[in-house]
Amino acid sequence: MTNFEETKKQFILPKGLIYLDGNSLGPMPKNVPSEINTLLHEEWSNLLINGWNDAEWMFQPENLGNKISRIIGAEDNSVVVGETLSVRVFQALSSAIKDVGKRKIILTDSGNFPSDLYMAQGLVHLLNDQLEIRICAPEEILDSLSAEIAVLMLTDVDYRTGRRHDISVISKIAKDNGIVTIWDLAHSAGALNLNLKEWNIDYAVGCTYKYLNAGPGSPAFIYVNPKKINEVKPFLMGWLGHKTPFEFLHKYAPGKGINRMKIGTPPVLANAALAASLKIWDTVDMSELRSKSVDLSERLISGLKKNCPNLKLASPINAEDRGSQVSFYFEHGYPAMQA
Repeated sequence: MTNFEETKKQFILPKGLIYLDGNSLGPMPKNVPSEINTLLHEEWSNLLINGWNDAEWMFQPENLGNKISRIIGAEDNSVVVGETLSVRVFQALSSAIKDVGKRKIILTDSGNFPSDLYMAQGLVHLLNDQLEIRICAPEEILDSLSAEIAVLMLTDVDYRTGRRHDISVISKIAKDNGIVTIWDLAHSAGALNLNLKEWNIDYAVGCTYKYLNAGPGSPAFIYVNPKKINEVKPFLMGWLGHKTPFEFLHKYAPGKGINRMKIGTPPVLANAALAASLKIWDTVDMSELRSKSVDLSERLISGLKKNCPNLKLASPINAEDRGSQVSFYFEHGYPAMQA
């Protein structure tokens, strides 16, 4: 059973502050400075280039990925860490579009994060406008799924309202229509009890600086369904994704399994902060965390309804329909936030 009093003590929070913006940037774990100091003063300074093997820097993408896989309910060896979330979105989308035959439509919704849409627009331009991006309202997704859709690209939890999609239901219907699925878990990983393995989705991407508390600009991750990973032909062909990267061959050959989704050299310093945070996450049961989150959210909604009647709930009232965040409308929202 997760001891949330103890996990809370492992984060640095200013005295007297109730922090409600972890959906944008998570607080810093107390063990981050020591983890980074170990990297600087014991590994980098002493091992120098040998740190890539002796300190296992080179294996951070898959080692950290396996820790994240538990948090998102994914299979072992199905996640790698590195790059930014926007790059991972482009990587997933460009890989997926090779797997759809003559279909040309990328379906998304108006609740998707803008950067995801920009990545899709960039891919369309790169491919000489051979693809079409179709944007519908979130509530119209199920009715918009059909055999003409190539790829479904959605953000699970709306970054503005916290509204949540039903990944299980949507993914099943998409699969029945032969649609490749991509889910952005930026506002889900570390907040919800996810089960990617059971839901049988194709791709998922996410960041680590929100609920996973790895710090500003920390690396993103990508998941690919193990059933299809060895068929994936990455559009972004980085040297670490090569079958034999240290042979430095001129022609790309994809690595085995999820390793082919690696791109560039691991950001070792940033990964140290992520490793520190994931040590805490190793002690957390995700179903218990979700229950705790719902309880706190319900208290907040009830308290504000009673004491701040001018605030209007923007998030779904039903806890099952929202993520961990709770959003409110207020006429004077901006000046209130600056106060």
